[in-house]
Amino acid sequence: MDSTGPVTAPPAPRLVGRADLLAAAESHLSRDGSIVLTGPSGIGKTSVVDALGAAAAARGELVLRTSGAEADRWLPYAALADLLARIPAAHVAALPGPLRAAVRAVLSGERRDGTGDRALAVRLAWQALLERCAAERPVLLLVDDAQWLDAPSADTLSAAARRFTGSGFRMAAAGRWPDCVTAGDDTGQHHRPVPAVATEIAVPPLGSDDLAELLDEHGIPARVTNKLHADSGGNPLLALALGSDVGPRLPRHGRPAPLPEAARTLIGRRLATLAAEVRETLLIAALAGAPTVELLLRVGQEEAARDIRAAADAGLLVTDGSRIRFTPPTVAALVAEATPAPRRAEVHALLAAFATDSAARLRHRALTSAAPDAELAVALADVAATAHRQGSRAVGAELHLLAADRTPAELDGHRLERLVAAAEVGATAGLPDIVHRAADAVLSVDAGPHYRVRVRMAVIDLAGQGLKDMDEVFAAALNEAETEGDPALLAPLGLRLSWAALIDGRPARSETEADAAAAFARAAGDTATEAMALTVKATAARVMGRTDHRTHLDRALALPQPAVDGWLHMAPRFTAARFAVFDDRLHEARTDLLRMLALVERGSGEEIVQVLRSLSEVSARMGRCRDALDFADRALRISQASAISPGPAWYDAAVAELAGGSVNRAAGYARRGIRASEQEGDAIFLGRHLHTLGQARLRDGDVRGGVEALLRVRELERSQGVSTPLVLRWHADLATGLATLGEPGRAEEVIGEARLAIGDRSRGAAVTAQLDRAEAVVLTSRGQTGAALDRLHEAIGRFEELGQPLELGHCLLVRGGIERRRRRHSAARTAVGEALAVFTRAGARPWVAQADRALALVDGAGCAREAGGEESEHAGPAPLLTAAERQVALLVSQGATNQEVAARMFLSIKTIEASLTRIYRKLGIRSRTRLSSVMRGGAAGVPGGPGNEEICAGANRP
Repeated sequence: MDSTGPVTAPPAPRLVGRADLLAAAESHLSRDGSIVLTGPSGIGKTSVVDALGAAAAARGELVLRTSGAEADRWLPYAALADLLARIPAAHVAALPGPLRAAVRAVLSGERRDGTGDRALAVRLAWQALLERCAAERPVLLLVDDAQWLDAPSADTLSAAARRFTGSGFRMAAAGRWPDCVTAGDDTGQHHRPVPAVATEIAVPPLGSDDLAELLDEHGIPARVTNKLHADSGGNPLLALALGSDVGPRLPRHGRPAPLPEAARTLIGRRLATLAAEVRETLLIAALAGAPTVELLLRVGQEEAARDIRAAADAGLLVTDGSRIRFTPPTVAALVAEATPAPRRAEVHALLAAFATDSAARLRHRALTSAAPDAELAVALADVAATAHRQGSRAVGAELHLLAADRTPAELDGHRLERLVAAAEVGATAGLPDIVHRAADAVLSVDAGPHYRVRVRMAVIDLAGQGLKDMDEVFAAALNEAETEGDPALLAPLGLRLSWAALIDGRPARSETEADAAAAFARAAGDTATEAMALTVKATAARVMGRTDHRTHLDRALALPQPAVDGWLHMAPRFTAARFAVFDDRLHEARTDLLRMLALVERGSGEEIVQVLRSLSEVSARMGRCRDALDFADRALRISQASAISPGPAWYDAAVAELAGGSVNRAAGYARRGIRASEQEGDAIFLGRHLHTLGQARLRDGDVRGGVEALLRVRELERSQGVSTPLVLRWHADLATGLATLGEPGRAEEVIGEARLAIGDRSRGAAVTAQLDRAEAVVLTSRGQTGAALDRLHEAIGRFEELGQPLELGHCLLVRGGIERRRRRHSAARTAVGEALAVFTRAGARPWVAQADRALALVDGAGCAREAGGEESEHAGPAPLLTAAERQVALLVSQGATNQEVAARMFLSIKTIEASLTRIYRKLGIRSRTRLSSVMRGGAAGVPGGPGNEEICAGANRP
């Protein structure tokens, strides 16, 4: 592969998501004197070195910096000459004659071989210069790309670091270790310029939130950003290269974007650094399909572990020690295309001999030759169908496509059927490349409507929740289906139209389309599609608040159930489990969902994501916080790898984080989910993400911001004709927030509307209990604490019966807050203590922290008004700032600019601006001058200020 040419490199990644890493680096530097930053190429080591240098310079330290270069590796003292040039000339002039001569020799290029007397003189001179510099002010020495340092420079720097540790001298080096052997390098030796005892710090990949922030300014859609995180392995430089051509030119309808030239060049350069034997191992892994270290060893690559480690160091793949994943996946294709066809055939023959399953053996056998072979094509199609039935849909889709490629021209009907099968199976597995290759092949020939409509529906299915831009595909499919007049085509197309209307927030239209689809399905004898159409009709009826939804679902359940082939999430049994969640029959829902997971756990795509995220939601409501986080994490990983809509998985990740993880992470998922849902026209998950964002803001003390998000949910549902509080349970949260803001009248209106929509109190027991808790907050704000406690008593009893410990604990926190207002400190302590015990048993970490803070208030820690005897039952409690917000507020109040605060806290200016917006909103102010006054006066949000922890915890499970 040609990796040369005047190609513009991707921009250097700015520093995001590294605050904890920088804090750890600073701590180790202060304590140990020397650190080594390690990690693959492009991971961000240089950005971290830049940040360390900028922080040190801001403190008035002398920062000396050099970078290694492969071309200078054999030039003695090349790196040291760079550093010596930065030393003040007066210090050099003050050296004794022999030492001054050694320095001048290095600077002039008269470096010889860096050994003997000259080496000793240079070493002594460097140490003397460092001693003089450190006597004036602290010195920070930074060495980037240290693996390319020449040996004399590395030895000189290391010796000085050993001597001067703790004497006003610190050193940070960044490089790629363990040793990476480069092409043409027969030594493999890379010298470290730091002492052997230096602390080694690995620079980790960026998390998905941080990478999203980095890519956000490039206008890349959320779904693509999510996929870029998976494809890059969290490597920021690679992610920027992969996304360099994305934006306005993003291909439509989920079609994979071509590999940007910047990424192709970056990958080519990384491959060029590898030794020949490493590239040979990579070739075998690239052609293996699902490579593992064990497979490589089995085919005779005895140094497979070493070679894979070298490729990982170069940033070309990630591995858990066994499984291998190329980053990006196109690395495998580039390695293969750079290899002559005869050699590829030899490798496939080798892999066929050592494959452990029939599908892999047949795949490799087929790939040894591109010639048509009718018998081989039949065998491939049979194995593809078996893999599909067994849940290995990615394998099934690839083999269906390979079967079509090997089908002789005279068997065109078989070829078309195999292409359609590849598209349909590929869509359920979330494989856009296979779906579009198969669809393009069908639509480019004179295929009949039966084939054309089916591949268009596969493209629609690939979009998942993102159906906003599918009008053109729907129109073409509908035109061909209506022209043909075949109910067998009109029924599944109508099913998709009904689902698209539901996602678009048009439940009445969805029901109309579902009725038509069910009628066509009955005419065609297609019971599976009829059952799914009735299921969509039941869902539409439920969200519109009608009571006949169960009748429609029962009709669907009475029909023969659809096969588990990628559509389980549209099947009646899955919707029955979802309805059980809405009805708070959580144990029943969990049992059914676990059985479904056993059926789809080998799969990928929408089906398994929907089952996993539903299990996460149920686990959160049941107080099984660890399970909730685990299921949500698995759903996230599959969403990334399959390139499907990220909104659903992000929603349940936010729910799980609110229950057992981090309120800040929950807010991050919700914000990203709102962006993704708006981009994809997904009204269902737009409302859900707004709800979780509202909850997170309430929990974080930003009551006004939480109420704003929840009011958006109300308006969204009103515009859609949704009128049931039993599905998305935002009503109690909104009422609580309004009461906390001093608007009890509006809060009572929200509660009254929700109770009217529910009807009989026997319906929706959990939602009714949530409303009771919210009403207790309203009554408290009116001074009716006795009535408020009565309402809470009823809510606590209901949540105990339902087995929802987090809701129970939330009620106990509110009761503790009310008792504290009544100055009944013993009763308050008892209630909050019980809540803390409930949350601890559930593993609800953010709730435990909430309860700890509430207990501190009860005990008098930081409760200034209570200590002064001035607390009023009618006064709305002041919101709290988070620790990070307090630090921002403090720095700004001291006169720091946004840029200065960003530099001090190792955050982006955009993050600081967003933090200031939240701070102003929480404190009810609009200027930096007012913020300075508030901070000096010890008002709301500063350490020791009053809070609204108990009242406005706001975590009703959605």
